[in-house]
Amino acid sequence: MPLKTFKPTTPSRRGSVLPDFSTLTSKTPHKSLTKGLKKRAGRNNRGKITTRHRGGGSKRTYRLIDFKRDNYGVPGKIVTVEYDPNRSVRIALVNYVDGDKRYILLPNGLNVGDVVMSGPEAEDRAGNAKPLSSVSNGTIIHNIEMTPGQGGQIVRSAGGSAQVLAKEEKYTLVRLPSGEVRKFLNTCMATVGQLGNLEHKNIKSGKAGRNRHLGRRPSVRGSAMTPRDHPHGGGEGRSPIGLKNPKTPWGKVALGHRTRKNKRTDVFIVRRRYQK
Repeated sequence: MPLKTFKPTTPSRRGSVLPDFSTLTSKTPHKSLTKGLKKRAGRNNRGKITTRHRGGGSKRTYRLIDFKRDNYGVPGKIVTVEYDPNRSVRIALVNYVDGDKRYILLPNGLNVGDVVMSGPEAEDRAGNAKPLSSVSNGTIIHNIEMTPGQGGQIVRSAGGSAQVLAKEEKYTLVRLPSGEVRKFLNTCMATVGQLGNLEHKNIKSGKAGRNRHLGRRPSVRGSAMTPRDHPHGGGEGRSPIGLKNPKTPWGKVALGHRTRKNKRTDVFIVRRRYQK
């Protein structure tokens, strides 16, 4: 996906690097594959704020993505490439020969007219979904299931890719984008190829307004607050943090503190992502 820059007619235009939507082939989504999206703005099911600095943003329609890819043995043709406001990667509308229509995440290198298929007999070609047991070692994959039949849950953002390393009895070893090596059941599905929109990481908003359009509210530095509002606050002029570790507003360790709680699945992790 190409990016576009602007003439510096305003301060915000000077620093903006935004996506060029020239590669899209449709501006409106397929209506039967959409639904309304209710805004929750960082709240949980009790209405309590669990993630700060979220709220507002442009109204969005949710696109129903086929993460399961369970239409086995039926070839389908990509008919449109579309923008999805709910994710960083582009999506593609696939028309299957049996009349079914589904959205999939668009891998890098796929275009309108290309054919994709799911199932063990599918080739190791970008866009095809297969069980990990039938994916060759060294293959680049994305949209990986963690539980068979649940649908792909990891490696779903723009430019994301994982790599199949080896097979061990009923497990497949996969290196994730973070560097972590993890075991997945051979019956878990994955899609071949690297996800598209590789230039997404180079986007520069250029102005605060674009973050507000994305639903991101302002964040205030702790050092700019008073001591009663934040552990970093107070002091005359600009003061250092003065603590052993940076803290959250509630006095918890802010950086480097491990929050993983699910010890039950530790047995599937072969190599941690933070090992040198």
